[in-house]
Amino acid sequence: MIYLGIDTSNYTTSAAAVTESGFVSKRRLLPVKEGERGLRQSDGVFHHMKILPELFNELAGEIDLKDAAAIGVSVKPRNVEGSYMPVFLAGHGYARVIADALKIPVFEFSHQDGHIMAGIFSGGCFELLENEFLSVHLSGGTTEILRTRYTGTGFENVIIGGTRDISAGQLIDRVGVALGMRFPAGREMEQTAKNAVSAVKLPVSTDGAYMNFSGTETKAASLIKDGNAAEIALGTLIAVKNTLVKTLNSAIEKTGVQKVLVVGGVASNALIRNGLTDEVNGNVYFASAELSSDNAVGIASLAKFCKEN
Repeated sequence: MIYLGIDTSNYTTSAAAVTESGFVSKRRLLPVKEGERGLRQSDGVFHHMKILPELFNELAGEIDLKDAAAIGVSVKPRNVEGSYMPVFLAGHGYARVIADALKIPVFEFSHQDGHIMAGIFSGGCFELLENEFLSVHLSGGTTEILRTRYTGTGFENVIIGGTRDISAGQLIDRVGVALGMRFPAGREMEQTAKNAVSAVKLPVSTDGAYMNFSGTETKAASLIKDGNAAEIALGTLIAVKNTLVKTLNSAIEKTGVQKVLVVGGVASNALIRNGLTDEVNGNVYFASAELSSDNAVGIASLAKFCKEN
């Protein structure tokens, strides 16, 4: 059996198929003009509608779509009331057309559900589906620490920590763009940081399991004119890592839950991953680097679980 997935996030169009032997993933970053830090939602919808047929044509070159048993799609950012972004309409509509054409069920999830399931799928930590765990969603638009439980049709998430201003991904992207990098800047920031002899010291602001990154951004911005790009990049990543370590240890102490799953594009950064593994007082699991950033594999896997159960 084959299970399909679609995710149309702010900056990536994704289509995937989960099979008995593994997965096939197709995705494409939406074009952002040099020097800009994002896209308008209307532009995102336009690009998704243009790219989705191309991705499914690529999928059809590797699998037989007629063997699909179900399709999953992300229809909103998170599982909370009022969570909505127009970009998800593109994927939702396309999934319904495919479901009608193939006469298969369509299952709806949140984008955050997809990230969490992609982490469980790629990390091989399916035991997390059986008990409560902490999940950390680190992306361009979200930095949240969640108390998470699998419901059989998705995830029930209670926010117990996270950012009170900009996200970790926004901090990295803003500093990166200010240093002359293309948006999204995470990968280039990581490569640039490897050239640093030392790191600038940037402030860390936490309150229990909550954090603020605007002060970190302000200090980094003040150093850019006369500073070393590699040292600023490294200092920014270290500040993010230190902030996450402090807030996660606080969340673990408060809840007593010691299993932690870290997902989202920022979680693909090796410095941050290694720091959390070494310094967090719990068992830390990660999505694979490949499936940390936006993808539809988690959505397809959730569709598989729903159809089989």
